[in-house]
Amino acid sequence: MKTHSYSAHMSGMRLKPVTLLAIQAFAVMGVSGHAWADASQQPGPVQFNEQFLESGGGEKLDISRFNNGQPVLPGTYRADTYVNNVWRGKFDVDIRDSAQHPGSVQACVTTDLLERFGVDLRKLSPESAAKLESAGNACLTVEDLIPNATAVFDGGEQRLDVSIPQIAMSTRARGYVDPKYWDDGINAATLQYNANVYHSSAGGYANDSQYLGLIGGVNVGAWRFRYQGNLTHNNITGQHYQNVQTYAQRAFKDIKSQFTVGDTFTDGALFDSFGVRGVTLATDDRMYPESQRGYAPVVRGIANSNARVQVRQNGNIIYETTVAPGAFEIDDLYPTGYGGNLDIIVTEADGSQHISTVPYAAAVNALRPGVLRYSAMVGQYRDPTIDIHPFVSQFTVQRGINNLLTLYGGVTGADMYFSSMIGAALNTSVGAFGLDVTDAIASFKGYGTRNGASVRLSYSRLFEPTNTNIAIAAYRYSTNGFFTLPDAMMMRQLNEDHQPGLMTSLQKSRLQFVLNQSLGEGGRYGAIYAMGSLQTYWNRSDHDTQFQIGYNNSWKRMTYGASLVRQYQVNTNRWDNRIMLNMSIPLGFGAHAPLSSTNFQHDTSDGRSTIQQSVTGTLGVDNAFSYGVNATLTDGGHDESGSVGAGGNIGYVSPFALLTANASVGRNYSQVGAGVSGGVVAWRNGVAFTPNMGDTVAVIEAKDAAGARLASGAGLRVDRWGHAVVSGIQPYSNNDIELDPKGLPINVSLKSTVQRTAPTAGAVVRVQFETENLGKPAVMRVMQADGKPLPFGAEVFDGESHTVGTVAQGSRIIATGLKADAGTLNVKWGDAPEQRCAVRYQLPPSVDASKPNSISVSDAVCQ
Repeated sequence: MKTHSYSAHMSGMRLKPVTLLAIQAFAVMGVSGHAWADASQQPGPVQFNEQFLESGGGEKLDISRFNNGQPVLPGTYRADTYVNNVWRGKFDVDIRDSAQHPGSVQACVTTDLLERFGVDLRKLSPESAAKLESAGNACLTVEDLIPNATAVFDGGEQRLDVSIPQIAMSTRARGYVDPKYWDDGINAATLQYNANVYHSSAGGYANDSQYLGLIGGVNVGAWRFRYQGNLTHNNITGQHYQNVQTYAQRAFKDIKSQFTVGDTFTDGALFDSFGVRGVTLATDDRMYPESQRGYAPVVRGIANSNARVQVRQNGNIIYETTVAPGAFEIDDLYPTGYGGNLDIIVTEADGSQHISTVPYAAAVNALRPGVLRYSAMVGQYRDPTIDIHPFVSQFTVQRGINNLLTLYGGVTGADMYFSSMIGAALNTSVGAFGLDVTDAIASFKGYGTRNGASVRLSYSRLFEPTNTNIAIAAYRYSTNGFFTLPDAMMMRQLNEDHQPGLMTSLQKSRLQFVLNQSLGEGGRYGAIYAMGSLQTYWNRSDHDTQFQIGYNNSWKRMTYGASLVRQYQVNTNRWDNRIMLNMSIPLGFGAHAPLSSTNFQHDTSDGRSTIQQSVTGTLGVDNAFSYGVNATLTDGGHDESGSVGAGGNIGYVSPFALLTANASVGRNYSQVGAGVSGGVVAWRNGVAFTPNMGDTVAVIEAKDAAGARLASGAGLRVDRWGHAVVSGIQPYSNNDIELDPKGLPINVSLKSTVQRTAPTAGAVVRVQFETENLGKPAVMRVMQADGKPLPFGAEVFDGESHTVGTVAQGSRIIATGLKADAGTLNVKWGDAPEQRCAVRYQLPPSVDASKPNSISVSDAVCQ
């Protein structure tokens, strides 16, 4: 027997036995491979005209087996289940022979399966409830229990489609996931890291800094143990190590709460956030459906060069990264609370710094009717900038009374300090209002007792006629004797140091707002926005003011905008007034077309104008490689000569880590930087690396699926050991994990390409994708012993009577799933002895091991 081998690169295609396409061209069959819950819906038998399939040798082909379609055999199938066209999950479905309709099969349901379908069992009729309770091992269908319900199982697609009248379904909020399906995950250890180095030289001075941030964790059952810290080094200030958080946490699903012990932060929902070493039991809003969750903040800023951005909160570095020139947005801060101002420090390539404060205040505190949110904390006050750490406790509660009213309040107590709050939120036709009053008493040794109050008014509304959105507007006024707990602790520290005059931020009033206005129907003429804050102090004459107003629009593929920014620079004690114009347009078409961005800035305070041109883009199948180049021209303003600068940055999302590098040069300065970030997960079955790490992750186990791509992010692929890590998982919500089989060897098949999981917060869930070794494919040119061709459409079986292929045109056997390299194949085209023969085959060894998608071709005789 002559054999040949060639490579067939088919991008993940799977060879299947050739079906009788010619047959299907001349007759319409019912939907084959389906199990119908209602036998009356089954397709009737059909009859095919055999004259259309005469072979060259005059052989007749028996095709009667196709007259009744291809029925599903009884058994248990793991199927994607859709209820009223909504995916509910992948469940085990029991398919049995129908007693009422011999020759057909039906999908059986149980109490557990009905609940997974979303059926409210309380709405079943008494007769149906009795049937379900006494079913035992009997097979009940959805039509037996619910009138007008149907279930259709597609064996080829491994899919169960269920139709159930809405009146029988449970009424749940959008995004609801039954807590019994929340997955605590597996025992595992995690490590998230972020390291970067930065060197700049300007005016004869060099600045070298290094940063390493770590978030480590261990999961044991439902317990989460976490550590967050960072190490910074600078050639001027030296080395500094900081412990940000160290705690153990466990979720209690029944009360939608998290129990936390260790070094953490209060949530800042009602009182200002502060660090604490102690025990906290608090509501976790993430356990509510997505449609019932609240607000999360975003930090934005502008960099003039490849700059280092550092975010501080309550004296702690909570984030550091390097950004490219232009506008930047940070929306992935590790949560340390829902309140407390954020200090944003932008260090430019030439060593200059811009320091600003972003208000981090809670939104209007309205809750849905019947929702209860609470927090109870006891422990020790924690602030790395002071030496005072008294015992402290805080208790807060919020309750949605009805659609109109929400009440909330709380108390905070510490050594020589006590404050209490009471407030209400109103949802009215003219907007949502929040009003609360906080009273505080603070005592200081040698300085007496200070008593004061603070009143806060919040407002938000969408004006539908003009589509004007006041996202939040809040005003707070505090009397001269009012101290928050952080302010009181700082004052006590300064008093002990005999430096009370250094207390420079005793707030008097604060006004903040965010306004968005679209222009024209659907925003066809763009949108304008305004945001800002104004803060005054009792012990300072100046005001902290930040104000920005802007306009954004697009025309075809181009986007453009303008903005005016007024901002107080803390480090220079002066105002910055900037006028900015920007325009972006893609340079070409396609997924990898570069994006050109032009930005113009004019600082009215010093007369300096800057124009910046940058080009950014991505490369690679997964957009794993990113790049950017930029050039900057500055006229120098009133007192300086102009300058020209240029820079670039690159990034690569490898399967194991995110790698970045940047460099820039200009008049009297130069800068280089590099960074690496990612994570690693270790569990019982292996270790896997990832370029992007989150608090809640999924580890993929897909044996023999090395190289398969994960649709969840750029550059994510299954490693050589069949493992991968998917981050960005939303806790207490349904998350679909999709595995793309493209690139797999032709003999490896995935039984499922999508899995769904709903992990608890901080969980490491294991998602298994079962693979199947389909064996080797082969194409054989086979003739009968008398030289006649084999009949077209004849079936081909292996030695164990498993169907492995069909005779195609030209007397070619297309066989798949050959588990042995040598053996015998049986060909059958009728029941008579002369309508069958056997062919011996020998597959050649793989010619090129680097090309697994190869098909052997051979010549043989069927005896």
